[in-house]
Amino acid sequence: MNKAGPRQWFGLSILLLPTVLLFLAMTVLFLATPQIAADLDPSGAQLLWINDIYGFMMAGLLVAMGTVGDRIGRRKVLLFGAAAFGVASLLAALAPNAELLIAARAVMGVGAAAVMPSTLSLISNMFKDDRQRGTAIGLWAASISVGVAIGPLVGGLLLEAFWWGAALLAGVPVMVLVLVGAPFLIPEYRAPKTGGLDPLSVVLSMATLLPIVYGVKELAKAGPGVISLGTLAAGLLFGVIFVRRQLRLENPLLDVRLFADKVFSGALGVFMLSAVALGGVYLLFTQYLQLVAGLSPLEAGLWILPAALALVAVSTLSPVIARRVRPAYVISGGAFLSVIGYLLMTQVGSVAGLPMLLTGFFVLYPGIAPAMALNTALVIGSAPPEKAGAASAVNTTASDLGTSLGVAVLGSVGTAVYRAAMPAGAPDTLSGALTAAESLPGQTGEALVAAARAAYTDGLNVAGAIAAVLVAGAIVLSLTMLRKVPASNAPAADPKPASAEREEALAV
Repeated sequence: MNKAGPRQWFGLSILLLPTVLLFLAMTVLFLATPQIAADLDPSGAQLLWINDIYGFMMAGLLVAMGTVGDRIGRRKVLLFGAAAFGVASLLAALAPNAELLIAARAVMGVGAAAVMPSTLSLISNMFKDDRQRGTAIGLWAASISVGVAIGPLVGGLLLEAFWWGAALLAGVPVMVLVLVGAPFLIPEYRAPKTGGLDPLSVVLSMATLLPIVYGVKELAKAGPGVISLGTLAAGLLFGVIFVRRQLRLENPLLDVRLFADKVFSGALGVFMLSAVALGGVYLLFTQYLQLVAGLSPLEAGLWILPAALALVAVSTLSPVIARRVRPAYVISGGAFLSVIGYLLMTQVGSVAGLPMLLTGFFVLYPGIAPAMALNTALVIGSAPPEKAGAASAVNTTASDLGTSLGVAVLGSVGTAVYRAAMPAGAPDTLSGALTAAESLPGQTGEALVAAARAAYTDGLNVAGAIAAVLVAGAIVLSLTMLRKVPASNAPAADPKPASAEREEALAV
């Protein structure tokens, strides 16, 4: 009676398409960055914002959009987000300068923030049978892997045939399909007994996340200063105010009591640390392939493809393994491989460094797959059904904020190392140095190219070391906070629901 029929499975396909797209959108521009730099001539800071403003806006609004969906209807929010994302993708593809591209990417982030929590929470509502729901959530997690994996290849193919804006236009037909198909295949859902939305909480959530992200970015780029420390302090202060307000409200924007559950908070922490590491190194890696190793976008995408296929395969196999092995050990095993891969990246050189770079990437990239595949089920399973929208929003926030922080922090670290190694007056980006070298005579131009590539590689080495430390922290977190979660086929040691555990934890 609770079994899902063909309509639900077709509806699932409508929900998986934008999930693939939204994570593809986070990586597809990495390969386009050199072309954007040449065409729009952005500053080094603008180049980083082009890549990470999308994730920042997405992360800053996810919690608000997830809660709005619970209260006014998850399908309504999905359709709003699809429309906003599609229109903004078109504007971004046609942007004539860096400022308008950054603005359009920001609106894309708003649309993505509306779509992502809606997809996962609607899946939880559409599939009543536990096994079918687990399969559907597993497919949702695998679609994230597919989006991350095929982003570079799709970007490479489009960049080889068209201009950089074509990489953004892929979002338009997908969102049109969502707008047409969702009203017929996906039922509306609104959580019962929900109060009104608290606008002040929405403002406070953004006032917490965005200054912290910006402060960390400035701290990594320029070191301690009035701006970096001031914005960090402001974000933390707003965070305290936000949490205190949520604890007082009868219907909070975010039920912060969810974090009292060790599984909920532990899974989020593991995934966020892993995402920070991968987000920053991925950006530096894709630019190395083109600007240091001299590969075309398509060649770079093809070199990434084996690791991408391994990522999808491991994502698919991880839930199967977790039926026999505790999730903490599956996640930690993958993370250990990632640490080895990041350490290999610290040994990459600017001359003949491609084999070492690819070896490191092929080892580290599939290593994040167990966390991607298993953490979502752990987070959603530890929250009560009426909080599914908020829980899925927090889960996606950890992923997107982590990736964006990685781009901002490790990208800024790489830029800072590059600038420190280059002579005064040299261009502040590798692409700028390569362009400037073209107008210099023979050996002078060659010397600038060699120095710029060596400086960029130094930045990649440092970022790899930082990423290894972060993922080692994720391993410790997994083994301490998730170790009691049984394998999915094993009987649970404690039959009490997660909500009861949270109440006990809060009462202690």
